Formats: sequence, C-alpha cells, structure tokens
Amino acid sequence: MSLIDVLLGKPLATSEERAEQIGAAAGIPIFGLDALSSAAYGPEAALTLLIPLGAAGIAYIWPVSVSIIVLLAIVYFSYLQTIQAYPSGGGSYTVARENLGDFPGLLAAAALMIDYILVVAVGISAGVGALVSAAPGLGPHTLAICLGILVVITLVNLRGVREAGVIFMVPTYLFLGSLVVALAIGFAKLLVGGGSPVPVVAPPKPVAATEAASLWLLLKVFSSGCTAMTGVEAVSNGVKAFREPAVKTAQRTLTVIIALLMILLAGIAWLVRAYGIAATDPGSSGYQSVLSMLIAAIAGRGIFYYVSIGSILLVLALSANTAFADFPRLCRAIAGDDYLPRSFTTRGRRLVYTQGITVLAVLAALLLIQFRGVTDRLIPLFAVGAFLAFTLSQFGMVAHWRRVKGPGSARSMLLNGLGAVATGVTVLVVLTAKFAEGAWVTMLLIPAIVMIMLSVKRHYRRVAEAVASPGPLELTAFSAPLVVVPIDRWSLVAKRAMKFALNISPEVTAVHVDCGEGPDDLCVQWETYVGAPAREVGFAEPKLVILKSEFRSVIGPVFDFVLDLQKKNPARQIAVLLPELVERRWYQYFLHNQRPAILKAWLYLRGNQNTVVINVPWYFNK
Repeated sequence: MSLIDVLLGKPLATSEERAEQIGAAAGIPIFGLDALSSAAYGPEAALTLLIPLGAAGIAYIWPVSVSIIVLLAIVYFSYLQTIQAYPSGGGSYTVARENLGDFPGLLAAAALMIDYILVVAVGISAGVGALVSAAPGLGPHTLAICLGILVVITLVNLRGVREAGVIFMVPTYLFLGSLVVALAIGFAKLLVGGGSPVPVVAPPKPVAATEAASLWLLLKVFSSGCTAMTGVEAVSNGVKAFREPAVKTAQRTLTVIIALLMILLAGIAWLVRAYGIAATDPGSSGYQSVLSMLIAAIAGRGIFYYVSIGSILLVLALSANTAFADFPRLCRAIAGDDYLPRSFTTRGRRLVYTQGITVLAVLAALLLIQFRGVTDRLIPLFAVGAFLAFTLSQFGMVAHWRRVKGPGSARSMLLNGLGAVATGVTVLVVLTAKFAEGAWVTMLLIPAIVMIMLSVKRHYRRVAEAVASPGPLELTAFSAPLVVVPIDRWSLVAKRAMKFALNISPEVTAVHVDCGEGPDDLCVQWETYVGAPAREVGFAEPKLVILKSEFRSVIGPVFDFVLDLQKKNPARQIAVLLPELVERRWYQYFLHNQRPAILKAWLYLRGNQNTVVINVPWYFNK
C-alpha cells in the first residue's frame, strides 16, 4: 500500500457514490459542527465586549442571547423551506442567482466563500484557545498547534464525506453530552441554591467598570454574539450528500442541529449570569475561556472538567469540517456556471472536490498566520458574510414562491420575507458595529471576489467565442510541417526524436547550440549517424544547423531560430520536437536540466497557431 493510500484512502469508483451518502447521525458532525461549536465562542465573543461594564455587564448576556435565539428560529424555518424547494442543494448562491439574477448570486457566493474561510480559521483558533485556557504553558505555541490541526482536518476531509463523518462523530457527541450534562448539573444546583448557586471553583472577579451601558455597545455585543449563527446554511447546501429521502433527512438533521444550538445558547447564557462569570481579556496572561470558567464553577477541575474541555477543543477545531464539506460544493456550483476555474468541478480519488478542499486549507492557513491564531482578532470579520448570504437567500426564496405560487406559497413567502428582513437588519447592525474593527475588510473583499468571478466568466466567454467552429473538418491542401529538433548531443534520446521527426515530415532540421566551450562531437558524428543512413533508405537528409551562443545560452538561440522560421514561413506549420529523458523516480527529475520544459513554456507564450510543440520522451527504467 502506498503512502498516498494510507493518508487519503484507496480511490473510490464513481459507482460507489451511493455508499458515501450519509444519514442524520453522521450529518450532524459533518454539517452541524460549525453551528454547534459556535456555542463555545459566540457567547464569549459577546461577553468579551461587556468587560468594560464590569459585573453589571454580565446581566446583559441573557437578553442578547434571547434575541439571537429568536433570530435563529426565524432563519431555521426559512431554511426548512429552502431545503424543500431546492432538493438538489439550495445554498444562497443557487437560490439568489436563480431568483434574483447573476449579480446577487455572486454577492452571496463571495460572502459565503469569505464566511467559510473564516469558519475554518475561527473554529481552529477557538479550539486552541480552549486548550491554552486549560494549559497556559502552550500559549507560545498557539499558531503552530492551529496549523497542525488544520493539516489533520484537511487530510481527513480528503478521505471522503462518509469517513469524515465517522471520524468526527465521537468528539461531536462527546462534546454535546459533556456540555448538556454540565448544564443539567448547573441548573440542578441553581434550583437547590435558590437561584444563587455556589461555584466549586470561583471564577475570577469581574474587572472594575470603566464605562456605562449604551445602545451602541449593546449593538456591538449583539453583532459579536451573532457569530453563533454561522454554519446554519450548511445543510441546505449539502442536501445531495444525504441518504434518500434526502429532503426529509436533511430537514431532520437541520432541526436537531438548531434545537441543540438553542439549548446550548440559552443554558450557557442563563448559567453565566447565575454564576457571575465575566469574560477575561484573551490577550492577557490569566486568560480563561468562558466555558472553562463555567464548567469549573459547576463541577470543579476534576476528570469531568478535563474531558469536557478536551471535547470542546476537539469540536471547535473540527468545526472547520462544516466549511470543508460546503466550500468545495459551493466552488463546484460557481465553477459549473463558469465563474471559477472549471477544475473546481472535478472530484478527486475519494469522490470529494479535492481542489476546493486544498484551496480552502491554504487560505485558512494564511489567515491564521496573519492573525497569529487569536480568535478575537478574527471575530470582527466573521458575521457580515454569513448574514449577507442569509439575506440574499431569503429574498431569493421570496421571489421563488412568488413565481411558482401554488398551495402554501403565500405562507412560505411570508416566512422567508420575515427571515430576509430580520437577517437584513442584522447585516446592517453587524456592519455598523464592526466596521472599524475589521468588517470593512470583508466589505472590500466581497466586491473584489465578485470582480474576479466576473473576469473568469468573461475569459471563458471569450475563449468559447474564439474556438467556436460551426463548419466541418477541412480535408484539403495538406502539407507536411517543417520540423525542428533541438539536440545537445547524439544519444538514444536524440535518435528516438529524429526517427519520429522523419516519420511525420521530409523537411527536418536539427538545431544544435555551440557555446564555444570545447570540441563538438555532434558535427563529426552527424554524417555517419544521420546523413548516410538517411540517404541509404531514400529519406530526405535532415539538415543540421549550428547556432553560435557567445554567452552560453542554449534556450535563447533555439527560441530565436523558431521565431525566425515562423516569420519566413507564415503559411507553413512548424513542429518543434523536444527530446526528453524521463526518469522512473520523481526525485531524479532534479538531477537533469529542464531545458525542454523551459523552451516549451517560451514557445507557448510567444508562438502562434502555426507552431506546435511535441514532447518525445525516452524512458530511463534502470
């Protein structure tokens, strides 16, 4: 078994695609990790902004969380409608483009692409933040740990959807189980304590208040807390990944994910207020995550604490899987409409869109490096893309129901309209509140990505117009090409190329570059090895042209010779045959000069329609 098979698994045939489809149990870790794990960093992002209010700020987490849960419910019912209407996968791009037009669709696509990249970076950095909270000594290695986890997740996703679901299932359900148990214990102590539970491990005291609550501050808190809603769209994008009946399975999966997320958000917000837990500065030496302090307050720092923190770390880090499941599918849909390179539509060895996975991993790595793996530096960039995509999707669904009509369409249109208004207002709130902190970057990136996608579309359109040929194949006025064969010395490699050249044309010119560095045996050997044998069998004798190179350049003189031949023979085809030694092992490639590859690149860049380049390989198998 090769190393590639060990890392990525054996290739899957197209006929095995049905076996790769998943049920609700695997769908939760694959498409729900982003949404569920946001319960770990969404409330913390909100509480971090309440630090300046001191102890008084803790009370605001409950109303803010309730507002987010209400918005989450609206979006949930809207996406149930989207899954029903688009059983082949109705992500924001598809819905907006089909119902609102190309430009709104591209806006949604750009917003989602940014959101998915941030999902990976924020999820991993938040998971490592939980680890550093429990083991502060690892703080200096935050970035290295983030990048290591990213590599592991990338490899797991390259192994295929079903296998990723199986691998992620254990940490996902361990996370849910430990957090639900912690919340249940916390509420039990809350009831026993008459609303004032005694913490097992007292959380750090809130810092002294430095400012008073204001509407502007609360809007910023709400916008940060809304990061808990990212990933809600994932199921609607991946309907085709579910087993039949795919629509019902996808809707059931989405329902479970949203219900669990609501329970977690409400429970964390209530207990944080009850235990008086305030966020600590993520950049300080005494930093602890909110969940770390909450679990320690409820159950102490025993085995349960470390199991819970470990599961939080794993799930936060693995929440990137949602993006890895959806980003390639999104890129595939966009590329199918010619707005991205068509290579994004090709599935790899494990029936996944390998290029989309690889591009996502590289972009997320660059983001982690830029922000040193610190979650709070990434949060301001986060929610704008997600909510813009939500809004365009819901407006698209309103247009969809208005067009198709039928029973229940009015109710569905009202529901999606409510979702569009709610998420649209949220976009404005998030953008206003987070603009100076980094949301402006997202607002610059979205139109930039749209412009890139439009330029890709224009390129494909120009290529299609240029290569279109409605006429039949022209089978008249044939003539053999002028063949040019660059040769450095007489060898089996050159011999094979010359024999092939004489097969396709009687007009063959061998080109040799004399760098003036010593006697040149080729000139002496040519008559014996080429000229005389050709005359004996009646072949036109190939010409040998010696090009002088004063500055020892080999590629330049050959290139100039071919260009000059083009000018002198504008009506003739010119075939440049490149003799090439091919090694059996890839690393031996670096032991030889790569002049044929470089010359081919030059000819591709400066050649014309009458020039063709042919590689003539000679395989070295010893």
